[in-house]
Amino acid sequence: MSFPVRAITLDLDDTLWPFAPIGARIERVLDDWLREHSPATAAMFPVERMRAVREEVFATHPQHKHDLSTLRRLTLERALRESGADMALLEPAYETFYAARNQVEYYPDSLAALERIAARVPIAAVTNGNADLQRIGLTRYFAHQIHSRDHGAAKPEASIFLAACERLSAAPADVLHVGDHIEMDVLGAARAGLRSCWINRPGDDGRPQAWTHDTLRPDLEFTTLTALADWLDAHPHFATEHAVA
Repeated sequence: MSFPVRAITLDLDDTLWPFAPIGARIERVLDDWLREHSPATAAMFPVERMRAVREEVFATHPQHKHDLSTLRRLTLERALRESGADMALLEPAYETFYAARNQVEYYPDSLAALERIAARVPIAAVTNGNADLQRIGLTRYFAHQIHSRDHGAAKPEASIFLAACERLSAAPADVLHVGDHIEMDVLGAARAGLRSCWINRPGDDGRPQAWTHDTLRPDLEFTTLTALADWLDAHPHFATEHAVA
């Protein structure tokens, strides 16, 4: 299949790197920090309990579902307050979380493929998460980064995709959204009028996911980001050359 690709919008978590190891690291690092700086909080909210509190906070504050940073702060605030801790610890605790959150372990193909793609078309990161491209060291590959917390709505809402297209100065039909999530990425982008590419990496069983939607399908489906870079190279007339700064 060939179609114009003037720009790309790209998901981050579970597309460039797996999130599960990040989540496990966050829990471990934050627990260690609390044991040192607020032992009463660590004792009252061990990892399993802190995880449950986070889920409760997320469930009871749906108005912040697009803003994971606020939800994380609310979780930490509740744990510190209920354990009688010094509330001045809130921001240092959040910074401890955020530093761990931005330590990523890329999929083996991600960086080389990202460099190839960024050399061909401008890329905007579009994420519901709170990854920071500057902290991670990836800003040189991206023309823009759009967080749901700043935009005010999260994928799969059409508005966040359309905002990315506007920043890229490209019509939605000329923009390819790339991501791992069927609903948030593929269907959200398609409903907003973008082209879609499903990065369907094999799971723990070594097999990719089965497609679950009856009517809509991704325009492209690959098991690696390298395969997308190969596709762009194979269709040079459908992609705009773009030099990485």
